[in-house]
Amino acid sequence: MALPKGRILKAIIPLMTHTGMAPPPECLGGGSRKLRFPTQDPTIDVVQVRSFDVATFVASGGAQIGICGADVLAEFDYPEIYTPIDLRTGGCRISVAQAEHLPHSPEEWRRWSEVRVATKYPGITRRFFATRGINAVIVHLHGAIELAPILGLSRLIVDLVDTGSTLRANGLKEVETIAYVTSRVIINRTALKTQPERIEAILSRFRQALTTFSSTTPLQEAQG
Repeated sequence: MALPKGRILKAIIPLMTHTGMAPPPECLGGGSRKLRFPTQDPTIDVVQVRSFDVATFVASGGAQIGICGADVLAEFDYPEIYTPIDLRTGGCRISVAQAEHLPHSPEEWRRWSEVRVATKYPGITRRFFATRGINAVIVHLHGAIELAPILGLSRLIVDLVDTGSTLRANGLKEVETIAYVTSRVIINRTALKTQPERIEAILSRFRQALTTFSSTTPLQEAQG
């Protein structure tokens, strides 16, 4: 099972404990240099990778199952991945932001033929602006995206937003929401075909854990 480092991992650990497949504390603390860990279930190991790499590990068969954000799935859109369960955790959104002193108007956007946008989501960004008839010239960054408008690299940024505090601290404001994001359980389609009983048993544990973990949060089955 491929699990992401950082924010999503912290959000899903209480749920993972209810599945009986939680990794040890050394995996969660971030201090270990190990990348593969056992879990509460001796038949299941986890690998801890960058959040953007979870989908690649699962799509390529390096892991049979994983958990990642819907933003990663939308960016890469791997046909090899089946997305059966929305965990309804790690909620945030992919948004467009710009310098707070600049006006924002849909009428102005309609006059643009192209715009420079800094982001780590080039696919999502191009598709979003293409629907508006705008060519997005991408400045592809992997971090510190909020600096791009300040230093004149781009007019806009597209990034994950939770509370918006980082945007505000850097003189930016959120102007458009592209999509809302939660964490998803993902499956390698070949693994589902060749090991259907084992995979379905794991999915059943996630579904039961969701019911136990929060009776007020409905399980949403996603099409994928």
